[in-house]
Amino acid sequence: MNATVTLRNAALSDVGAINQLIGDNLAAGHLLPRSLSDLEAHAARFVVAESNGRIIGCAELAPLSAQVAEVRSLAVDASARGGRVGVAIVDELRRRARREGFEKLCAFTHAPAYFIHMGFSIVPHLWLAEKVFTDCVKCPQFRQCGQYAMVVPLDVAFNADRGYGLPAPTFAAMAAARPA
Repeated sequence: MNATVTLRNAALSDVGAINQLIGDNLAAGHLLPRSLSDLEAHAARFVVAESNGRIIGCAELAPLSAQVAEVRSLAVDASARGGRVGVAIVDELRRRARREGFEKLCAFTHAPAYFIHMGFSIVPHLWLAEKVFTDCVKCPQFRQCGQYAMVVPLDVAFNADRGYGLPAPTFAAMAAARPA
């Protein structure tokens, strides 16, 4: 990745680009659908990755309870995949969740290996009853979506500003460390 990538809070004006990213990933079977009105209502909870003035990644930090927040609608543009943009977004959401006092961060995904390398563990869906009984039961794909429930604790060892005691890597350093 040669271009500089920055993470920032999403603005209402970003909803079109977020919707496009989600739509592209929905078509590939990676995400569940979101309505435009839902994205507009929750735009302030999104983090976006931007490169050359273009949004190339996004995800929402969605509170499920006072203890649990969810990484929701994580999407990265196909042209930016493999550059650790998604990892950087999840890491930022993890920091924000810890700063906001959540004890656990969860994700529901068709790609558990992606989250396992970031410290998440697969758990039974009912361990995240907050999600199941508020969102899953209303979903048309309930009981047949095939997603894995994933959780990572936001324990005291995790520093909200620096992660697990390591300086936050730059995108250039992450790209350089990536196998060819």
